[in-house]
Amino acid sequence: MTNWYVITGGPSSGKTTTVNLLRDRGYTTTIEHARHYLDLQRIAGRTVEEVRAKQRQFQRGVLDMQLAEEAALDPDATVFLDRAVPDSLAYYRFLDLEPDPALLTALEHVDYRKTFILDLLPLAADYARTEDTAAQQRIHELLTQVYEALPFAVVRVPVLSAEERVQFILDQL
Repeated sequence: MTNWYVITGGPSSGKTTTVNLLRDRGYTTTIEHARHYLDLQRIAGRTVEEVRAKQRQFQRGVLDMQLAEEAALDPDATVFLDRAVPDSLAYYRFLDLEPDPALLTALEHVDYRKTFILDLLPLAADYARTEDTAAQQRIHELLTQVYEALPFAVVRVPVLSAEERVQFILDQL
């Protein structure tokens, strides 16, 4: 088993804020690949709308980045992941896309110490986040279903201040 902890939840649940605070405390963390993929596409001259119009390509690009990052991580190191491979399955389901074979293969090999699912905060729109409240809640439900179906411990993280959430997570390690 790896010593990796997944931080996940629907859009606007405070994942990146939580992961950044963990990084500030000296822990190894990862980035959210969906936003990074969008940023790279924007640098290449594509709009968010153009990228999101090709959802299968977008989801595969995010998955490829996530797979590469997880393959490069030391399984013995304590790492907090801002989303992980199983998140892709929830998004494929949300978008009614047939899961990519690479995703299905990867899901057979994922190995996390624990998953922390952050309860939702009020939806905050930005350039990369296009979901409405109904979509936010549906994605959160799908993420919960996907992670609870895996053979790893899942901990629900209640709405607390950002610092209290970090301490709640650290107390559960």
